[in-house]
Amino acid sequence: MEDILINWSPQETRVAVVENGAVQELHIERTLERGLVGNVYLGKVVRVLPGMQSAFIDIGLERAAFLHVADLHSASQFGHGRHQSADTPPTPIERLVFEGQPLTVQVIKDPIGTKGARLSSQISIAGRMLVYLPQDEHIGISQKIGSPETREALRARMAALVGSKEQGGGGGFILRTNAEDASDEELAADIAYLRKTWHQIREKALSTAPASLLHQDLSLVERVLRDLTNERTGHIRIDSRMQYDVLRAFGETFMPSATAKLEHYRGERPIFDLCNVDAEIARALARKVELKSGGSLVFDQTEAMTTIDVNTGGFVGAKNFDDTIFKTNLEAAGAIARQLRLRNLGGIIIVDFIDMTREEHKAAVLAEFKKQLSRDRTKVTVGGFTQLGLVEMTRKRTRESLSRMLCEPCRTCEGRGQVKTARSVCYDILREILREARQFSPREFRVVAAANVVEMMLDEESAHLAGLSDFIGKPISLTAEPTNQTEHYDIVLL
Repeated sequence: MEDILINWSPQETRVAVVENGAVQELHIERTLERGLVGNVYLGKVVRVLPGMQSAFIDIGLERAAFLHVADLHSASQFGHGRHQSADTPPTPIERLVFEGQPLTVQVIKDPIGTKGARLSSQISIAGRMLVYLPQDEHIGISQKIGSPETREALRARMAALVGSKEQGGGGGFILRTNAEDASDEELAADIAYLRKTWHQIREKALSTAPASLLHQDLSLVERVLRDLTNERTGHIRIDSRMQYDVLRAFGETFMPSATAKLEHYRGERPIFDLCNVDAEIARALARKVELKSGGSLVFDQTEAMTTIDVNTGGFVGAKNFDDTIFKTNLEAAGAIARQLRLRNLGGIIIVDFIDMTREEHKAAVLAEFKKQLSRDRTKVTVGGFTQLGLVEMTRKRTRESLSRMLCEPCRTCEGRGQVKTARSVCYDILREILREARQFSPREFRVVAAANVVEMMLDEESAHLAGLSDFIGKPISLTAEPTNQTEHYDIVLL
């Protein structure tokens, strides 16, 4: 069974998914960094620009938002935009909207710099397994869902569940990747939730003044019920009474079955201290993860892929070397699966297990790895061992990884993970002085550098410094700057 712990504060919400006392997933949302994409507004057309085939819409933000004719839902009905055929002449935007017109719109791109948000009047509402298109009637299937037969079977099931307008149904739906293995009951629950949300948006639009927010994409607290809660969830504990009431009201409206699992945590200790979540976060940001057996995992995250190296370390618990390697790899398989979820690593992932000579050991490790990965909510694809003994896999990117969300590149090494030695910097300085001496003729060269660099130049490199001073015929003085990093220095011409 899984427990979900929710730590709420006005500036940040943190959610931990815990299984058997170990943190499996971590989700973080910061109030000031929450975007507008997905929000639905009742806007007001403030200006139509025929030359740009666009309009500016007031949605209550600091700057007016931007709506292009291709993103107008009515344009698709009048031969324009994405659904326009090659032979159909476009309908000008000035014939579709007019200044002062109220318009229901959705943000599809956040404001950037001096540019306002980009809008669409083609509304879509995301659910747990489906995306609802209330203004359309077709059923779409994610391109990542299996074979043509599987896709057609899903389409037939959805058509029966959606029903027709005459039956009180209708509307378009797109099945997301995680709907591939969903039951009819789960799909029906998502359909009901999405239709109820759209009904509330329409009701609010009839009674709200223009430039008002009609629907905001769910907060992380609410997404706990929509996306994280399932039959394996035991308890959902939240440490804020106010957010507990909000979540309970949301659950009673949209997901009554999950409401019984909600608990308001009243303990004196911070809720994340119950399972040492903060310590797990610190470990998840480290490059190296120690295994209980004495082995270790080393994670390297790059733009293109993530590599994971498995090492035996000090593990000597088995009777022979082959068994030592096998047991280390078995433990690593479970630890890697957990770390992928905890760190939310996505894209291409290469795992370098310790080389195994016996095929049955390879098969057992791969089977254990796939078994542990099967519990992941995110879609994972795993290949077998390559000729070089590597396991290649992919994990769908759903959001920023934990390290990218909480950290930034080091200002000293600029993300390289290493800095030059003091001796290397000394030689850089000597070369730079020689270069400057060939162009300028100051009275004196003064070097301002880190204390360890100045110390080395006065000690081990003093002969080289004196030789350069004699060669250029100018004195060279040194000043230690305690705030300087090893690689940072200045050469002042006096």
